[in-house]
Amino acid sequence: MADAASRLQGLVERLLGVPLPVRVRAWDGSEAGPPDAPALLVRNRRALRRLLWKPGELGLARAWVAGDLGIEGDLYAALDLISGLVWERGEDARTLRQALADPDVRAAVRGLVKMAGPFPPPPPPPEEVRRARGHLHTKRSDRRAISHHYDVGNSFYEIVLGPSMVYSCAYWEAPEADGGTLEDAQRDKLDLVCRKLNLRPGQRLLDVGCGWGSMAVHAAREYGVSVVGVTLSQEQAAYARKRVAEEGLTDKVEIRVQDYRDVSDGPYDAISSIGMAEHVGGERYLEYARSLHALLAPGGRLLNHQIARRPQRDESAYSIDEFIDAYVFPDGELAPIGTTVTLLERAGFEVRDVEALREHYALTLRRWVANLEGQWERAQRLAGAGRARVWRLYMAASALAFERNRIGVNQVLVVRTPEEGASGLPLRARAWDQAS
Repeated sequence: MADAASRLQGLVERLLGVPLPVRVRAWDGSEAGPPDAPALLVRNRRALRRLLWKPGELGLARAWVAGDLGIEGDLYAALDLISGLVWERGEDARTLRQALADPDVRAAVRGLVKMAGPFPPPPPPPEEVRRARGHLHTKRSDRRAISHHYDVGNSFYEIVLGPSMVYSCAYWEAPEADGGTLEDAQRDKLDLVCRKLNLRPGQRLLDVGCGWGSMAVHAAREYGVSVVGVTLSQEQAAYARKRVAEEGLTDKVEIRVQDYRDVSDGPYDAISSIGMAEHVGGERYLEYARSLHALLAPGGRLLNHQIARRPQRDESAYSIDEFIDAYVFPDGELAPIGTTVTLLERAGFEVRDVEALREHYALTLRRWVANLEGQWERAQRLAGAGRARVWRLYMAASALAFERNRIGVNQVLVVRTPEEGASGLPLRARAWDQAS
């Protein structure tokens, strides 16, 4: 078919009702659209079939993961432009049913169907989660979800995360332009958590969702505490135990494959939960908070480090992002910071400090994307091309979401304050900011 790109551009613009802000390069080598814009590569007709069978985000995600769609040029610029068409049309955007009432739209759809060719739906990429029946956030379903995300090979995560092996927002005291590195920023984040928890030699720390052991090792080595780290990932646990042994900390650190709901050997003096609570789910969050409250000694502290979304006018309308749910964090849920604080208080905690680190996560994600792109061929060999594409899209889109204030991340410091009211915190707020 001659000049497939021009035809495709015209049909998509009729369908959307707005100009397409990116170039289109089609499978026949033709191009159309703004010459200086990033290019959307439509590598085959199968991409159209995916979009027609699943209009919107999930169809785009399937085409991207399968390699049917790609982007040439600045990935962040392209995602920023495309997001205005797919994710941010707002309340004025027409639903599919409303759009199909327009004769021009129906004609555009018929044109796309004709371009797409033979029309059986392509199967989803193998990286897509296959849903099992049952309730969300049971211990079994949580193990399955965690395994999908984390058990993709420790070597792959070494590429993305770098030597720190910390998979959460770093704390950029010195931006890279001033000589700061990702490893410096992750060390500074771990140290900030330790200072907020006021860790002292001889204390017991529970690290919930301990990942590859970075927090457990740092706290034991630098602050002299005894640490129990729990994770649901077998691969993470094996890696963390190896690090603990190499650091000579086996007498200080125990790594368990264990659900936080099964931890019963309290009391602990402090608990860190860094990037784990997003997996808990709204229906289980109060149970999560009460479980951690019960594991703390009176006066004990919890540092909860968690991604937050913006509140909606109608909270009942919230739904999990289709791409993230299908390919990245199955069953993950985000809550507004106000909801998180309220539930922590309902569990019996006293909230003492909330610190927003939104811009820090954008910087972190851009560095992870650069790490992945810098070893792209090796990453594909280790995790598979589809999985590597999932992570590149997820991290780049997330960086933009943090930069545009669509999502945020917060550290919430809470205390199990005894009945007599002695919190054990200094009178001066944020004393940890002055610690060295």
